[in-house]
Amino acid sequence: MLFRNLFAMEKIEVEGIGGIVISSVVPPLDSTLRQVCERYFNTKPLFIEPGVKTGMPVLYDNPAEVGADRIVNSVAAFEKFGGPCVVVDFGTATTFDCVSAKGEYQGGVISPGIGISADALFEKTARLPRVDIRKPARVIGSTTVSSLQSGLYYGYLGLVDGILERLLEEMGKSTTVVATGGLAGLIGTRSKYIKHVDDLLTLDGLRIIWERNVAAKSGRETPSLNSSPASRAPAATPGSGRKPRPG
Repeated sequence: MLFRNLFAMEKIEVEGIGGIVISSVVPPLDSTLRQVCERYFNTKPLFIEPGVKTGMPVLYDNPAEVGADRIVNSVAAFEKFGGPCVVVDFGTATTFDCVSAKGEYQGGVISPGIGISADALFEKTARLPRVDIRKPARVIGSTTVSSLQSGLYYGYLGLVDGILERLLEEMGKSTTVVATGGLAGLIGTRSKYIKHVDDLLTLDGLRIIWERNVAAKSGRETPSLNSSPASRAPAATPGSGRKPRPG
């Protein structure tokens, strides 16, 4: 019913929904989400999982280990900004996902999110209060709260730029860096290396992958999420003009 209420607020007719695509990183909820889609929307959802056509070869040692959201973000970033590129997603964990100039998912970095860091500091200390994560007026804090905010903000900004500096050394200085996620606007706008903040990157990636699977059903083949370098065949990336090649 939550979905129906949200649609009603935006004056969207449920009967007009022609497809549903889901990126889930909580497997126990998948069956519930599938039932909701089939019962209330009369639509079988497309889950981003091994076997789904993404248009992006995955060079991870075990492609099935890669989170669906990381692939979705990478597909959208390559489609919108080209390669090589890095996606920084500020979520519960902060992920750095690397895409080659040929549109191959190379892997990346996973670090604790800034929210987790703040919660740990609050929970593991007796006298430090929980604080909002925000950019302080100055680095030197004059209260406990402002000192904590300074440490969280500038400490995390240093983590992000430190990782990006090393990634760009490996990938090349021409690499485009794009940020997304809840705190992308807060951290990304002050980073030395992040050039774009895109709040809709994940949604764009879901749309792109859904469209590619509709195309695949009509007979065109594209690399799937669990494709490996040995089994991958060349495939055109719809809408981009780029043609990923075997790694």
